[in-house]
Amino acid sequence: MIIGLTGPNAAGKGEAARFLEAKGFHYLSLSDVIREELQKAGRPVTRENLIQMGRRLRAQFGNDYLARRILEQLEADKNYVIDSIRHPDEVRALRSRGNFRLVSVNADPRVRFERIKARARESDPQDFDNFLRLEQEEATRRHSEGQDLVNTMALADVTLANNGSLEDLHGELARIVQTWASELDRPSWDEYFMGMARMASLRANCLKRKVGAVIVRDRRVVSTGYNGTPRGTRNCYEGGCPRCNSLADSGTRLDECLCSHAEENAITQAAYHGVSVKDGILYTTYSPCLTCTKMIINAGIREVVYNQAYPLSETAFNLLKEAGVSCRRLQVEKAAL
Repeated sequence: MIIGLTGPNAAGKGEAARFLEAKGFHYLSLSDVIREELQKAGRPVTRENLIQMGRRLRAQFGNDYLARRILEQLEADKNYVIDSIRHPDEVRALRSRGNFRLVSVNADPRVRFERIKARARESDPQDFDNFLRLEQEEATRRHSEGQDLVNTMALADVTLANNGSLEDLHGELARIVQTWASELDRPSWDEYFMGMARMASLRANCLKRKVGAVIVRDRRVVSTGYNGTPRGTRNCYEGGCPRCNSLADSGTRLDECLCSHAEENAITQAAYHGVSVKDGILYTTYSPCLTCTKMIINAGIREVVYNQAYPLSETAFNLLKEAGVSCRRLQVEKAAL
């Protein structure tokens, strides 16, 4: 889950972020990207300098630059709270990641000014008129690269009015997190196992193609395989297969190839360890060749799910159909890995 925070100064975004951090969310801030640039430039980190540097970075690299810098840091298995979102293009960039929700935290101007006085930061405005002037600068942009809180806040999935106690704010945040947690996108079983097959393909030692396979029974992985030279021989990329190392054209000299295919290795590994694959489902990153197809049929595998079609696959598809083995394509985008 990725929760973004936007809203005016002293509305309570920091308190919201601290609450979510305490619940296991990893904290990131778009303002930290700006602070890094100010430090590189040898400039003090003041509110006005942050606004000016943010404007400069957006003008030079695009209005979504700060968000793109943050996206580079995200890992798929972590929950995040992202603070200091101040431009609509930043919201659009973050939404591209999936499972992103934007929370707008707001409070009455007088309430926020009293909070600013209470925290007594040197760089904060000291009188209400100056506070309102800075608010106006942030609220709407005079240039495309300027902050645009009004339109950013309008994109929020939820708006919290934080005029009360911290307990009220925390209670609302807890309710929101519980609601959104039930709506999270999870990979289907097919996507889950195909993702494992794609990961297995990264272990392939063949120079020509990287293929991975996973055999599943009752939603449990019983065997995996990837293509490469046989056990106890030199890896293909170390010169183990003359055909692959001579960079033979695709589809030629297959009788000279010493590499075993991923599906073949998954089946033989199961046999090696005495594990039955009967009635299993084989997930493979490429549809099986004719040789692997015959092994799949004779091993009793009941279904083949593949990501990409192998170039020489028509005869294999026909044979699977004749043998009553179900075969279907599940195309998984590269970005999902």
